[in-house]
Amino acid sequence: MLTYRHTVAGDVVRVHVPATPEELEQFIDWSRDADRRGPIALDTETSGLAMFSGGYRLRTVQFGDAHDAWVIHWERGGHYQRAALHVLHRARRMLVHNAAFDWLVLDQHAGIPVEEIAPRTWDTRVLAMLLDPRQPDEGGMGVALKPLSAHYVDPAAPDTQGDLTSVFRGLGLTKADGFARIPLDHPTYNLYAGLDVILTARLYPCLTAELERRGVRPALVQYEHEISRMCALMQRRGLLVDQEYTRTLADRLAEEAAVYGAVAARYGVAKVSSGAQVAEALTAMGENLTQRTKGGALSTAKDVLLPMADLDRDWQRIGAREPNPLADAVLRAKRAEKWGKTYAEGFLAKLSPAGRIHPSVTSLAARTGRMSVTDGLHQLPSSDHVIRRAILAEEDHVWISTDFQAVEMRVLAALANVRRMKEGFLSGGTDFDIHMFTAQLIKGSGATQKDRKRFKATGLGKIYGGGVATLARQTGATEAETRRAVTEYERTFPEIRRASARWQREARATGMVTVSATGRLMPLDRDRMYAVVNYQCQSAARDLLGQAMLNAEQAGIMEYCRLPIHDELLASVPACDAQELAQEFEKAMTMDLFGVPIVATADVGGRSWGSLYGADF
Repeated sequence: MLTYRHTVAGDVVRVHVPATPEELEQFIDWSRDADRRGPIALDTETSGLAMFSGGYRLRTVQFGDAHDAWVIHWERGGHYQRAALHVLHRARRMLVHNAAFDWLVLDQHAGIPVEEIAPRTWDTRVLAMLLDPRQPDEGGMGVALKPLSAHYVDPAAPDTQGDLTSVFRGLGLTKADGFARIPLDHPTYNLYAGLDVILTARLYPCLTAELERRGVRPALVQYEHEISRMCALMQRRGLLVDQEYTRTLADRLAEEAAVYGAVAARYGVAKVSSGAQVAEALTAMGENLTQRTKGGALSTAKDVLLPMADLDRDWQRIGAREPNPLADAVLRAKRAEKWGKTYAEGFLAKLSPAGRIHPSVTSLAARTGRMSVTDGLHQLPSSDHVIRRAILAEEDHVWISTDFQAVEMRVLAALANVRRMKEGFLSGGTDFDIHMFTAQLIKGSGATQKDRKRFKATGLGKIYGGGVATLARQTGATEAETRRAVTEYERTFPEIRRASARWQREARATGMVTVSATGRLMPLDRDRMYAVVNYQCQSAARDLLGQAMLNAEQAGIMEYCRLPIHDELLASVPACDAQELAQEFEKAMTMDLFGVPIVATADVGGRSWGSLYGADF
């Protein structure tokens, strides 16, 4: 048996690579003792990240504790696989860093269902996110294994990824193909595969002790593991792609990008991606650009160009000015190019052999706990059906989208105890419109749709931290009008400002950390203390969606879910049962938050996701 030795935190640790049936029996004997002592750390090495693609390979499965690791060469088959499966089936508790990935790898390539392994797993990445969700560029240490190990375990903890990349170069491999092609018996490959589980085993007690010290409730830890499991199951189900439509769409979007690129060229912009060219041309047309990038250049970002093109964030006309044709062309050219490459071409490139894409659903993706979905599926404009048309429900199924109603405002009313808002939500009935209600409170019974739009933007600005200038751009109102609207809003709902001040005061007393309604720790930035309202509301809304997922699972309908999108659950359901299931989803997403009713509406569509947004199929 090959055994590699390394020093971690002053201790000599061992990485074993068994090669014979007898040596594999030694591994199984070790696993029995390790399982009695405590959880066993688990990790996999694979041929890459696209686990649902054809030709994907599980190469090794490694197990370890604080002192010993065993790297089992799954790729060799036979005795190796039987030994690994023996432990995977029998270990009582396991530790994994970024468990969702390994759950799905083992599900797809080792026959160990997520449903079997997830309940026995603690994820050290989840624990780290609950302690500090910030990435390095935000002032945190991030949640990668190496920096966490360097902080909690050993400052000299090896950078396994970096060292392997150097090995790849030495072997004439690239970072893209290195994990697939490096020889199984390469010493560095085996040593660092083993060290990862040793580091995970050592990291776990440090994180759990810190969670206890900082008062993070065990119930929140368990809850996050349940959400992670359900997100992994949604990723496993995947989304069926209408391949014929998508190929046609890719061609059409390429043509559209060229057409609008030609319009921009007539105004002197040869490359719509060149901010300098766009800024120079717009300035020459008389536009007043004031926002700047971090590098000091004039900004031509989407939020700057949309108001110039007289468009809101959903690409609908505002009616505040004559649209600037160059701003409009640049926006549309860039959108067509992005949609063509990210979505249409991206979907086709990522198809599994079953004709599906499998977007990764990250259950903890932000300081507030908000989830994210890869492949840009959580960033589609709410008015769009073009991209969504490419995604199909199962055969004989239709889509149901169940969305919380005005959840941001309901959460704000509940958390800040906004009296008049709460009264409106309690007495307004199922068709209650908080934004028109607000407009009428402020402007009287003659309030118009324009008033509604302005006060809707003001309310959401309170939640998302938009200043007067930003709100004015989004609504087409002047800054003076917007400032008056903000003042009137604060006068009508004074509890919001008081709650913000209280949350900021509490955060300053606890090391610049605000604590959510569920006990989530959310670090604040000193120069953005006003974001505390956003953090509190966004975190509570996310946890309402998580609770809705748990409710749906308890009701036996979570199996139909395909994606969580912001405050919405998207489900593919049998067409014959659609109306009944729609009611069940609404029930799962209906609850109470500090006396404010949280309610949802389910919309039943057709075969394509786009049917919920106006597509005819």
